[in-house]
Amino acid sequence: MRAFGIIAGTCAALVLPGAASAQTVEDLQRQIDELKAELRALKGGPVHAATTAAAVPASPAATSTLPAVQTAQASAPSPAAPAEGKKKKGWYEKLQIRGYTQMRYNAFLSGDDTAPSGRSRLRSVHDGSITDDSSFSLRRARVVLQGSVTDDITLYFQTDFASAVNAQSNGERREHFAQLRDAYIDVFLDRAHEFKLRFGQSKVPFGWENLQSSSNRLTLDRSDAVNSAMPSERDLGVVAYYTPSRVQAVWDRLAEDKQKLFGNYGAFALAAYNGQGVNRPEHNRGLAKIAMATWPFELDGLGGAFAGQVLELGGAAMLNDVRPEVRTGGVSAEDFDDNRFGVHAILYPQPFGIQAEWNWGRAPQYDPGISAIRSSKAGGGYVQVMYNVGDIGMGRIMPYGRWQRYRGGWKASTNSPRLETDEIEVGVEWQIVDALELTLAYANMHRREADERRSGRARGNLLRTQLQWNY
Repeated sequence: MRAFGIIAGTCAALVLPGAASAQTVEDLQRQIDELKAELRALKGGPVHAATTAAAVPASPAATSTLPAVQTAQASAPSPAAPAEGKKKKGWYEKLQIRGYTQMRYNAFLSGDDTAPSGRSRLRSVHDGSITDDSSFSLRRARVVLQGSVTDDITLYFQTDFASAVNAQSNGERREHFAQLRDAYIDVFLDRAHEFKLRFGQSKVPFGWENLQSSSNRLTLDRSDAVNSAMPSERDLGVVAYYTPSRVQAVWDRLAEDKQKLFGNYGAFALAAYNGQGVNRPEHNRGLAKIAMATWPFELDGLGGAFAGQVLELGGAAMLNDVRPEVRTGGVSAEDFDDNRFGVHAILYPQPFGIQAEWNWGRAPQYDPGISAIRSSKAGGGYVQVMYNVGDIGMGRIMPYGRWQRYRGGWKASTNSPRLETDEIEVGVEWQIVDALELTLAYANMHRREADERRSGRARGNLLRTQLQWNY
């Protein structure tokens, strides 16, 4: 109707001289522009009437003769174009990069850091910087890429830039090489994300401490006994994980309380791996078979002293055949039994806590009596206590103490030498801020070196320090 009125008024101005005198050419141009704006609005296009009207000023006489309804409509906001839908993010936009670095300094207070040929020196399979020339070292320099590909598929990729290799000419260590640690995807099989399949190189679900990230672990190193089942903790294969929602709710609550968890590796797990260890090709057709179960029990029902406390219990089993590296070159032509069974228990520190693991089984081990490798008994574990002091205004403090023992082979070293380890470590972790933490520890070590060409055990007392920064 408004468009019809403008057209009629324009025709009248052209025919009637009186109308022409009442409306100037500028008035007619403005009304034509308004008509064009109305037509664009009816078609859903952009409206530029306000801009055009502002460019052609109206005379006072013309303004006084326009109907009141037209003046009101001209001042009303023009209808907006339909809003565009929000663009959906691509999966590559959901990725995140994070990581951590650990710098260490080990100082001998006393001990057998040197020894004559054939006798064990004080060394650790977990820290190559424990030598007679101990100084600063980078223990880990990890970078992680992770994210969601879809709502039901996630990826995880981790590289360590602090790995070492030996020089070919003289065997000297060369530091700070990149090495693949993890490369896997998780495929969730249900809407609640309780069931998932993991494909790729990932941690083997044997040992609670083995699954716990080194960035989150309280002690500087893992225990020899538990880690001997799967040195470097990883292998290539497939895992099925199941985590009931009520279990995940308990772990989420503990995470909010800043507890040091082992990560979500399922309340139950079944896995099949190559069995040779991390970044090593398969040398037989057999697969390592692993099963694990762990369950957190809330102890609130036992009374006020146990309010908020959680006790986690579990166990794992592994059946495997392995071909270790041999001194003469290459790997063994024979398979060796590599079977373990282990149990774990963790009372989360709120504020006092205790953590313990033990495992038994058979593993390849060098026998000096026959000058060859054979499958022998292997067993040991650790007991650890800790106290969660909490935030003291200058960061969070947690002192701890651990005793560990192991007797058995170390399949990650050439010829699977026998380890005999007894160690006590006492320390304190000071998490200054979330991005920075410092650990100071004293260790009394009594160890057999991981070299079948050396005998006996070495003793020593060390002061150990580690600065970790997270990013």
